[in-house]
Amino acid sequence: MNDERIKKVADILINYSLKVKKKEYVQVMADTEAEPLVKEIYKLILQKGAFPVLKIDFPWQTYMYYTNASDEQLNHFPELSFEEMKKMDAFIRIDAGRNVRGLTNVDPKRMSLRQKIVDPINKERLKKKWVIFDYPSDSLAQEAEMSTEEFEDFVYGACIQDWEKKSKSMDKIVKIMSGKIVRIVGDNTDLTFSIEGRKWVKGDGKYNMPDGEIFTAPNEKTTEGFIEFDLATIRGGREVAGVKLEFSKGKVVKASAVKNNDYLQSMLNTDEGAMYLGELGIGLNEGITKPVRNILFDEKINKTIHLAIGSAYAECGGVNKSAVHWDFIKTMKTGKIFLDGNLVYEKGKFL
Repeated sequence: MNDERIKKVADILINYSLKVKKKEYVQVMADTEAEPLVKEIYKLILQKGAFPVLKIDFPWQTYMYYTNASDEQLNHFPELSFEEMKKMDAFIRIDAGRNVRGLTNVDPKRMSLRQKIVDPINKERLKKKWVIFDYPSDSLAQEAEMSTEEFEDFVYGACIQDWEKKSKSMDKIVKIMSGKIVRIVGDNTDLTFSIEGRKWVKGDGKYNMPDGEIFTAPNEKTTEGFIEFDLATIRGGREVAGVKLEFSKGKVVKASAVKNNDYLQSMLNTDEGAMYLGELGIGLNEGITKPVRNILFDEKINKTIHLAIGSAYAECGGVNKSAVHWDFIKTMKTGKIFLDGNLVYEKGKFL
């Protein structure tokens, strides 16, 4: 018998996050291990009178592509996928069983190149109603250093909540953060940038599940100072840890990582936009209290902030363009945020 919590998550994704309507086309892209959730989602889409379009990924698929694709294939733009995405009204991505370290030994330049080639499809997805979710599989539980049962409780505890109520509570925080100049101070950190003319957006379960953050887009050429991120991130099959960034006139002028520094440098050199900040986010999900080496969860950890290099969200007023959007996370239990010179956030709490 399926876990009843799977049905609750499916209901949240279809009826709250996407608000699927009759005759809409809904693309569901999922790993094979997420089949119990995909079945519930498929059924709900049909019951809404909409049209499901399933895209199933096999665990071996991405590694096989990067280790066998020719240069011609890497540079080939998938026109059929692009045209199909244009027809979609909504999109769900469900990651699950893949080995998150499976691409560790793949040349990062090949991955960076492919990111740039398929970037128009990713941008087209962002025009639709979309949401992503990570199904609590054995491999993701192992990465989180939990049993599968513990990880299931963790995931569903972070997701199954009253998102309408949570959304309203975020309005107060957005109001507090409405200003012009942000300064972040903490361990090995003193960073300043402008958010004048930019908009704070609530992460209230419409795009990520779990969610629980507010985020905005810094003015691209205004970032000055330095910051150290104390939480590791997993990207491209690599754990990147001990990241330090230094900025001048908005641009990264110095960058280093204690672990997988070469990969960090490769991603920064993907394109010009990757050298600038695309996002400031503040984690607010009280159900997420520890890192699990998964950005979908870790960027929402209560009492943290995250900054992303690369592409900015248009809904925030951001204009930075890049094939990269990579979040780095910093705990704020001893940190401070100043807004227009006034202390508004200290040790993980808004004042």
